[in-house]
Amino acid sequence: ISGARALGVFGDSITTDHISPAGSIKDSSPAGKWLIEHGVLNADFNSYGSRRGNHEIMMRGTFANVRIKNLMIPAKSDGSRVEGGITIHQPSGEQMSIYDAAMKYIHDGVPTMVFAGEEYGTGSSRDWAAKGTQLLGVKAVVARSFERIHRSNLVGMGVLPLQFIGSDSVQSLHINVDERFELQGLEHDIKPQQQVSLVIHRPNGQTQHVKLLLRIDTPIEVDYYRHGGILPFVLRQLLAA
Repeated sequence: ISGARALGVFGDSITTDHISPAGSIKDSSPAGKWLIEHGVLNADFNSYGSRRGNHEIMMRGTFANVRIKNLMIPAKSDGSRVEGGITIHQPSGEQMSIYDAAMKYIHDGVPTMVFAGEEYGTGSSRDWAAKGTQLLGVKAVVARSFERIHRSNLVGMGVLPLQFIGSDSVQSLHINVDERFELQGLEHDIKPQQQVSLVIHRPNGQTQHVKLLLRIDTPIEVDYYRHGGILPFVLRQLLAA
């Protein structure tokens, strides 16, 4: 993973309810706009839950919770944080929905990463929290700590969970908006819970190397990740039988 951008930078206790598509679908949201484009009337939008079998809707609702706070967005004049699923696309500096930015990055071949604090992925084990993350092109999630089931679900979808070591955090490393990121140490054999290096490329030309703990915890999870997730792994096992 090289030349990556941050799709979102979040604080502590980001739950699967923050990440997963939930609630009613607004006509101004990426999911609402997609439904309108396909001839669905506003009165028939219903909720994300009723459309959980449609990946076009669900991926557009990932990280779109009205209460989620992306720390990449500047604080308001009173110091409070802007809420909602928005981010800043780089290098344009344009503010847009997380879905729209993710699609731009995918189109341009730019990998993305998500950064967070403690207890990332707590709450009920919503499968779409990991599915939507993968469909948005996120290659890795770096957090201070993970909820057990969501960490496992990320690996099952082929997304790397990585954990800050010691006192390192988004705040201490000054991860904000315009850095580029590279992961080193995954080029050859992957071992459970090995250390890898996050290289932070600052816009002023400086680089910083930070050790991370790879939260692929078991040998079978290594196999899942190598195959791009648990579904490709199982399909290849069946084909080889």
